[in-house]
Amino acid sequence: MTLEDLILFIDGEAIVIDKPAGLAVDAPRLGGDSIERRIGELTLGFARPPVAMHRLDRDTSGCLLFARNPKARARFQQAFEQGAVEKTYLAVIDKELTEEEGTIDLPVAKFSTPARGWRMVVDKGGKDALTHWRRIGVADGQSLVEFKPATGRTHQIRVHAARGLGAAIVGDPVYSRDEDDDEPGEMVLPDSGMLLHASRLVVPRSPRDPIDVTAPLPERFGRWLDFVA
Repeated sequence: MTLEDLILFIDGEAIVIDKPAGLAVDAPRLGGDSIERRIGELTLGFARPPVAMHRLDRDTSGCLLFARNPKARARFQQAFEQGAVEKTYLAVIDKELTEEEGTIDLPVAKFSTPARGWRMVVDKGGKDALTHWRRIGVADGQSLVEFKPATGRTHQIRVHAARGLGAAIVGDPVYSRDEDDDEPGEMVLPDSGMLLHASRLVVPRSPRDPIDVTAPLPERFGRWLDFVA
C-alpha cells in the first residue's frame, strides 16, 4: 500500500491522509519505515513534495495534514499557532468512567531518565495543556473516550488520560506505568497496539471552505467499532 492509497482529502493546497498505526512521520534515527522516507508517494504531479503540518505518534493512527505549497504552509501554520485547528481523537482507556464529560487542565513538561528515556510528566512549571473529553461508551472495565485538545503539547492526550482521568490509553507503552516508576523492562502490550486514533481534523482557510475530514475508526478497535457506527 502506498501513501497515495491513504488519502482522505486532496486539492491544490492540501492533502490529508489516514496514517496507519506503526508508521512514523519522521525518519527514525535507528532506521525503519516512515512517511518522510516515502514522501515522494505524495507529490502527485507537483515538483515540490508536501510538508507535514503536525505530528502523530508512530502508534497513533488517523488524520494527518500536509501543505502542498509555501503559501498554504504559511496559512496552515498560522491556524495551528492561533489554536484555530480543531482536532478530535478517539481512545480506549483502562477504566469505566462514571462522569460523562469534563476538562483536564494539567501543565506538562518533558522529563528523561537513563532507564526509561524521555516522557511527558505533569509539572506545575510546565507548559499549559488543556483537553476536553466526552465518554462515548463503557464495557468490561474500559471506556471509549472522545478527546478534543485545546492545546497541542507532545503526548498531551496520552499523559492527560493517564494522569487526569486516572487510566492510561490501552496499549500505551509509556504512560501505562506509574509516573515515578523508573524500573527498566518490557511491558506486555495487547496485540491491537495503542488504541488512539485521530478521528477528525477541521482546518480553517478563509476565503475557501475549511478542510473537514474524518478518518474511520480502524479495525484494531474491535468491539468499540459498534459504539461509533
